[in-house]
Amino acid sequence: MDSPPGFEEIESAVAAALCRRTPNRSDLMMSKTFLFTFILFLTGSLPVCNAQPARSTAPVTIETSSLNKEVTDFLDREMAAHLNDIKSYDPAPDKVFAAGTTGEYTWGSFMNAVGAYAALTGKRTLGTHDLAREVGQIGLLEYRLKGTRFSQLYGVLALRFFGRDLNTNPVWQGLNEEQRKQWRQFLDVSAFYDPKTQQVINLPENYLGVAARIASVSYQLGLTKDRALVDGVTTRAARPFTNGGIYSDDAPPTGRFDRYSNEYARFVWEAAEAAERKDILDAVRPSLKEQMRLWWDLVLPDGYGYAWGRSMGVVSYMDTLEIVGFLATHPEFRPAPLEQLASAYYQAWRWLRNDYNDKSHVLSVFAFGRGNYAYITREREWQQTVNFFGKGALAHARFMEALNREKISAFPAEITRPDVARFVFFRKGERPAGVWLVRQGPMYFTLPITTGTKPGVADYLPAPQGLPGFANPVEQVYPSLVPFLELADGRVIVATDGADEIEPAADGKSLRAVWRRWALVGSKAGQLVDPHITSEVVWRLDGTTLTRDETLKSAETIVVRRWWVAAPSTADKNEVLAGRQRWDILRTSDWSVGVVAVKTDWPLEISLLATGDTPLGRGARGPVPLHLIYESRDLRLTANRDAHWRLIMRVAPAGQLDRTQIARP
Repeated sequence: MDSPPGFEEIESAVAAALCRRTPNRSDLMMSKTFLFTFILFLTGSLPVCNAQPARSTAPVTIETSSLNKEVTDFLDREMAAHLNDIKSYDPAPDKVFAAGTTGEYTWGSFMNAVGAYAALTGKRTLGTHDLAREVGQIGLLEYRLKGTRFSQLYGVLALRFFGRDLNTNPVWQGLNEEQRKQWRQFLDVSAFYDPKTQQVINLPENYLGVAARIASVSYQLGLTKDRALVDGVTTRAARPFTNGGIYSDDAPPTGRFDRYSNEYARFVWEAAEAAERKDILDAVRPSLKEQMRLWWDLVLPDGYGYAWGRSMGVVSYMDTLEIVGFLATHPEFRPAPLEQLASAYYQAWRWLRNDYNDKSHVLSVFAFGRGNYAYITREREWQQTVNFFGKGALAHARFMEALNREKISAFPAEITRPDVARFVFFRKGERPAGVWLVRQGPMYFTLPITTGTKPGVADYLPAPQGLPGFANPVEQVYPSLVPFLELADGRVIVATDGADEIEPAADGKSLRAVWRRWALVGSKAGQLVDPHITSEVVWRLDGTTLTRDETLKSAETIVVRRWWVAAPSTADKNEVLAGRQRWDILRTSDWSVGVVAVKTDWPLEISLLATGDTPLGRGARGPVPLHLIYESRDLRLTANRDAHWRLIMRVAPAGQLDRTQIARP
């Protein structure tokens, strides 16, 4: 379709407004057809605000000194700007740079940022600001706010950044006796951990790692003398590993394995280090070795780590900074040489730096097309940004120390990503869980078989998360590449939350899974039902083609009121190639993905949904503009008779998928 007069200017202006940065023609990935239609109907355009810089402009080799200067200059400038924008801690502002500050962990996160920045740079003042005094006053603010958990952890870490001897620690020495008493009360771990039951109070189990770190560092600083408390919480936190376990279930016994398993192991290790618990270090060591290998196999070309779960977007890039910083300090756990890990650090830094808006002074977590889990609220917008400062400063200090110690003056910009095809079991037994890792040239994805925060939430479905061209709408109960079945009684079931059988191929090129017990949409996570329907799914990888074969078998003749599945895409264009089979070619500026449903034992309705500015269009890293949807109503499953369908996805670089290529079997 030809552009109407003035369209180029409209397109560029809309893209710039929505992306909140200078318009760049290479970033305007929205189809002109859809964009112009949306403008006409006042529903908004869908330029993809991809924060990753174009590969063609990226340097081949990164000088360590140049990266160090870039990071420290950024932190110098932005920490000063944020400190200058805060006029008082009593009362504290509701917003800093127009970003909400009233959500939990906010001021603790900033306290950690101030302390980590001081430790990284060796500075005690920044402009007119005494950094130790800032930390002391923020701690008193968190005391008044009754901050707990991560606020407490960030508080005790911020205090330690200024020295482990409180007799010379400038933060502590700047407080009077009443203020010191308030700090001690603020850091009391019993606010969310019950020493008698050795349980966190109404929280996921990953908070045991937080409690262990707070208690151990408090003991290290002399803030608490209760050694029994420290040993008790550290031993309890290490329980998933003391019996030989490798991965931790964040919500036992449901099987919610995600990026928190890695973070949890690191937290327990650092708590054991502070508490000088060699027995715990020995117990956690095998876990960290395996979990770091898993993380390295997961890393995407732009430094993105875990492609599934509830902490995605900026959090996953910050994870990469933190993990590389941890590995810099603990070489025994490195899954690759430091030069290669440095490339992942650099790519994650580049993404975060590009996502940071220099004019608004915040990360773009609420930009057009960006989705977030509910815990990242508008009230916590500023917290996400200052977490970047704090986590980034600590990671950078560790990273640079290791690079200098190991005399690494330069490293590759691009991540070395060897081919991978393997399945990792998180647990075996009655309801096994795990993840299929695939990286074969341009074909890469992560297929988790785990339990989500609620049944059917797209971010945890057993689908190829991270497959080029595809992305999930964040925290939406939605059939992303896994069908939903609405039964005659109105119940909606989905094959997820672990599986009844998982059988990976020895060569890692295929995976078979069986569900006899299904997750029930609207129920609790991990709560399973037996609808007397079996789903057997076989995934097969052949070059750049991924096939999902599913066979349904019912113990009795039933009618499925509605069967539907969606392929949510980062594509801004769709082309239909009709023939014996309908192929949909979803195109982005980087990728073309062909999708077809074949050998289907029931009729399908095929449609394309343009999501606009709705929850279904918001991905963790950018818009999910187009969804290809397959649907069937009143599907009859005859007793004990197989009903089968197949989905084929073929991936190619942009412009390299045409009628000739998809015609291949």
